[in-house]
Amino acid sequence: MDYSPYLKVARRAATAAAARIREHYENWQKGDGPGIGLQIKADNTPVTVADKEAEQLIQEIVSEHFPKHDFFGEETGRSGTDSEFLWLVDPLDGTRGFVRRYPFFSTQIALMHAGEIVVGVSAAPMFGETAWAQRGAGAWLDGQVLQVSDIAQMDQATVSTGNLATLAGSRNWAGLGKIISRVARNRGYGDFYHYHLLAAGKIELVIESDVNILDIAALSLIVSEAGGRFTDLDGEPVALGTRSVLAGTPAIWQAARKLL
Repeated sequence: MDYSPYLKVARRAATAAAARIREHYENWQKGDGPGIGLQIKADNTPVTVADKEAEQLIQEIVSEHFPKHDFFGEETGRSGTDSEFLWLVDPLDGTRGFVRRYPFFSTQIALMHAGEIVVGVSAAPMFGETAWAQRGAGAWLDGQVLQVSDIAQMDQATVSTGNLATLAGSRNWAGLGKIISRVARNRGYGDFYHYHLLAAGKIELVIESDVNILDIAALSLIVSEAGGRFTDLDGEPVALGTRSVLAGTPAIWQAARKLL
């Protein structure tokens, strides 16, 4: 199936949302406008007017083209359960960073068809970069084809970690220590950024816990279409209930999985 019409709409929606978020961020940095309307949700996570407006923009654009598709957004929840198409949207992934005024946030849009992620877009407004992928057709960053690194030895690899609170109390913590002791470098780029770096061949491994599908759906496809492996920490494929990530080049993913 040709998913390019869906990718075109996803990119359009991501561009519109990222522009709105950037406008709010820059105005807030300068002290212009009414502020970001910060609220704390029931799950103790922050939400701002930028999150809400960006999701509304995305939903309007998607609904304009595909009114019968289901939609699952970070701020509005899931609407519809009848379609074989499900849009997965985090309009402002990294709201905590946005609130603290540092630029590691992005817009994440993915499309799932019959349970498989087939389109993904990751737009980082303050980095000025957008990555996207289509199932079976490769991944790109601002028009340049993405390809993971060919590094196959742990002692030459770079690992980046994020959201380690749950991992710290799990059986995988000792395994992470083994990985860190073997790699050339370890970093904590976090959020969208280490996945962009992984897909572009600039690092070799990403390990995270405390994620949800809306955070990583688009990124999982981008990394996979760039030639990488993307699973949870147990090696299971990405699904609606995924809560952790082990992503890397094929060889480094395999080595890390054994150590974990």
